Amino acid sequence: MNRRIPVIEKTSRPLPLLTGDNEFFWTSGADGLLRIQECQACQALIHPPQPVCRYCRGHEMGNRAVTGFATLIGFTRNERFSLPGMPAPYVVAQVALEEDSRIRLTTNVIEAEFSELELGMRMEVVFEHQDDVWFPLFHPAPDTSTQPAAAPSDEIDPDAFAHHVRPMTTTDKFEDRVALTGTGMSDIGRRLMVSPLALTVSACERAVADAGLSFDDIDGLSSYPGAGNVGGFGEGGVTALESALGIRPTWYNGGIETFGPGGSVIAAMLAVAGGLARHVLCFRTLWESTHGELMKQGKLAPPGGGGRTTSWMMPFGGVSAAHTLAQNAQRHFNRYGTTRETLGSIALNQRANAALNPTAIYRDPMTMDDYLSARTITTPFGLYDCDVPCDGAVAVIVSARDAAVDLAKPPVLVDAVGTQIIERMEWDQSTLTHEPQVLGQAAHMWSRTSLRPSDVDVAELYDGFTFNCLSWIEALGFCGIGESKDFLDGGKNIARDGVLPLNTHGGQLSHGRTHGMGLLHEAITQLRGEAGPRQVPGARVSVVSSGGLTPSGVLLLRSES
Repeated sequence: MNRRIPVIEKTSRPLPLLTGDNEFFWTSGADGLLRIQECQACQALIHPPQPVCRYCRGHEMGNRAVTGFATLIGFTRNERFSLPGMPAPYVVAQVALEEDSRIRLTTNVIEAEFSELELGMRMEVVFEHQDDVWFPLFHPAPDTSTQPAAAPSDEIDPDAFAHHVRPMTTTDKFEDRVALTGTGMSDIGRRLMVSPLALTVSACERAVADAGLSFDDIDGLSSYPGAGNVGGFGEGGVTALESALGIRPTWYNGGIETFGPGGSVIAAMLAVAGGLARHVLCFRTLWESTHGELMKQGKLAPPGGGGRTTSWMMPFGGVSAAHTLAQNAQRHFNRYGTTRETLGSIALNQRANAALNPTAIYRDPMTMDDYLSARTITTPFGLYDCDVPCDGAVAVIVSARDAAVDLAKPPVLVDAVGTQIIERMEWDQSTLTHEPQVLGQAAHMWSRTSLRPSDVDVAELYDGFTFNCLSWIEALGFCGIGESKDFLDGGKNIARDGVLPLNTHGGQLSHGRTHGMGLLHEAITQLRGEAGPRQVPGARVSVVSSGGLTPSGVLLLRSES
């Protein structure tokens, strides 16, 4: 039986943009009933609203009033980020509706002490009214005779992702026709106050020189995220670099919907293998520190420009990837017994490696006490669980295999890539147990090679947060699903002399946030034997992951010898 819920008249939240597709949801609280889109053909509930049913592909869509009861499946106490009208702290949460646990809503928990919240609690909707919107918030439900729904599992069991990988369409692998022949990095630092395009040019000049090429040899350009410059996350893309250098490529590529931040490299491999180019210059630039400083000085306007949001998370203060991944980390803690010390082992390892890298931003020693006592960002993440915003650019050259023979450095070969998407892509609708877009891509990579995890000599795994790195470790099979607590205990296994030397340059947690391309730069450096005091002896095979949560990619590299 549907019950009408009282409405709270307060708040000043970011308002959602009301459209013909979603207005029924954002206004349903006007009469005290929560409504969810329903497929009229198969009666499945759908969220967020879509023009077609993802289950039967029917096109007749309506909506259904639901009871408003749900199960608490994730929560994090945000202490770092504040929005106008929403000062920290507040609890960002996910609930699964009792009618169908596949329906997950991002929300806020109110009228409850954070210390009293538990996964699996029965929750009840409470509407909060602002302007023309009724926000569905949740609080613990009073005791009733109705049993709470079981906490939902992933749509795919974490151990079963490999069963969903599509087999290779041909044994002729495009990876065999390419090589990585040059790499370069600009200066890396905090608030360098250098234009992003100047950083890009510096990295590209160094990569071209490293390969023993000239710019006249470059016939392809590939970048991520393309022409966007939002928030200090790019230099202007292919257009900006071509305008500066006059390369006139026969093939070019730039965009954000690709195989993670390093997806420009995989796209370049496909172009080279298909004969569209011989030498593709791939680049990635960030200037977040300078961008932030310029905003503080009033020289740049904040991104966004006001107005309403199309996000399903921002109205509830879910403004960062940290809010999604913190909830996934908490669920991993709950399911597998993982602890903050488990994540701390990753942070300490990266810091120890950064101490040997003169280009790393954070090189001072760090102890577990330092890690645990750092200020909270959003539970369970503290300051050292998060990567370091910085300024810097990285460039990598992808060449045809036959064109790499006589270049300046021995080529680094590509054994396999993994790109397949298996999970849902929306941040708050995807995998619950691990970072989304990790398990499927890892399984896909291993389906394209005869090498196994035991063959890997060094791993450079995406660590935008410590939990990203943990997810990749399990997904790639370096330990079993849920076994990272034991594998990471004390950090010995991931040290430079351990069974899996990890993020040997300091990772994004200490070297700086270069969005995966810095990891690729380090893998090439290790496989060439050029890493100096941080060199892993005899490194011949390396795995490099890029991204996660967003679409991602993973590469298995090997030296020629």
